[in-house]
Amino acid sequence: MNVLEAIESRRSVKNFDPTHQMPETDVARLIELTKLAPSSFNMQNYRLVLVKDPALRKQVRAVAWDQAQITDASLLFILCADLNAHRKNPGRYWAHAPQPVQDILVPAMGAFYEGHPQLMRDEAMRSTALAGMTLMLAAQGLGYQSGPIVGFDPAAVAELIRLPEDHVISFIVVVGRGTVPAWPRGERLSDAEVVIEDRFA
Repeated sequence: MNVLEAIESRRSVKNFDPTHQMPETDVARLIELTKLAPSSFNMQNYRLVLVKDPALRKQVRAVAWDQAQITDASLLFILCADLNAHRKNPGRYWAHAPQPVQDILVPAMGAFYEGHPQLMRDEAMRSTALAGMTLMLAAQGLGYQSGPIVGFDPAAVAELIRLPEDHVISFIVVVGRGTVPAWPRGERLSDAEVVIEDRFA
């Protein structure tokens, strides 16, 4: 499946085969592809909490409106981000680059984010969104179905997964074998409403 087919065919699925077990090779490939998502300054500040423990998944489901896909899907990813990734050995993000590039970009990270907590949080949301979409398209390309979930108690989930204080939860993505076709795709808004040329009126 090419990328255009993956975009056109991907749907948010809610019903999964609870007996399906994804081969570890596919899990590894899915994560490998997800990690190709872009991130500011190449910080890769997204964190993929892959919840495998069935008991823990039941606990997550209990604070996620009892949504069946939380426990029925083959994989449950809780997408988080490290708000302080720019402080944690930032040189490693550009260790592959020529020294002049490192000398510009590595110090720039701190100057860009320090003292701007809203920007740090915004960056976390951007990075996890890009990683999450990459994850769902990768799943589609590998022949699986997926769905994003925002209906949960983030404080309760944070406690369950022992989220570090300098991290934030963005959303959940489930992946597996769908059992019920998705509803017909909703009508897309018109270009006239979605696309603004140059500036708003």
